[in-house]
Amino acid sequence: MTLSSASAWDEVFTELHGRSRISVPDRRAPFAGRLEFRRSKDFALVLCSGGEEVVRRDSRHIRSDPRGAYELLVPLAGTAWVEQGGDAGEIGPGMMAFCDVDRPLSFAHGDDLRGISFIVSGHQVAARSRVAAAGPQLFDAGSGLGRVVRQLATTLHEERAGFSGAAFDIACDRLLDLVCLVADGGGDSAPLGQRATVEAEVRRYIRRHAGDPDLDVAGVARALGWSARYIQQVLQAAGTTSRDLIRRERLTLARTRLTGASWSTYSIAEIAHACGFGSHASFATAFRAEFGMTPREARGGARDAGQTSAGVK
Repeated sequence: MTLSSASAWDEVFTELHGRSRISVPDRRAPFAGRLEFRRSKDFALVLCSGGEEVVRRDSRHIRSDPRGAYELLVPLAGTAWVEQGGDAGEIGPGMMAFCDVDRPLSFAHGDDLRGISFIVSGHQVAARSRVAAAGPQLFDAGSGLGRVVRQLATTLHEERAGFSGAAFDIACDRLLDLVCLVADGGGDSAPLGQRATVEAEVRRYIRRHAGDPDLDVAGVARALGWSARYIQQVLQAAGTTSRDLIRRERLTLARTRLTGASWSTYSIAEIAHACGFGSHASFATAFRAEFGMTPREARGGARDAGQTSAGVK
């Protein structure tokens, strides 16, 4: 159904998701939000699109309208910001968020968001997975089981009118099985607030192993226990990539060695190789681009500084 006003949207949205405070830029302006859904006693599939809004469900709303439910948010287009229990993160078509509806929750998006919500009764979740029931999580929707969950949720919504009541519940039951499997470690999942921790651990690992010539995102992923895709998403959100981070750490290591006394007997080519660079030429080009000087100038400047210091003494 297409909703022509913010108040109409509030009414239907609240019926589906629970009492909340919904803020829009201008409640007097025409509203183009659209909701399409099917639901049963334990499950609901909702497609929503259009309309910039901020939804906050706090303790007061939960006390007056407890739902005993969980919600999987599956963006198909656009992005949304989700915050619950001190954890927060942005989700787009490559990610999904799984939240407890009866814990304070904030959800914000622009008018470009188009996504599916899979709403599940809490007892169905608790019976399957203590991990899923424990708190908010992010799931990778671009590969593995996460991708299957996204595709199945989309297909179920598209075909919802063709299911009998029993068939709809069986299909939703299977979808929930997969969601809980992902939460239990069968796919790429992490708490919403864990991305900062992941980023820090990835940076620390790369710094410690920068000299390894075979260092790449696949090796980092194996060592730290996350998927390469998830690590790339975390780094992308931080404004970098695994390749850029590895190159920068190798260059920083090389500069330290070029200017350090313990490596003074090694040639520049030997230092480049020891820092993971395949050729002297590529190292020199990257070093100049990063630091505005050649490796030889960096080494010469360190020697000049040492000689000057010795002369002062």
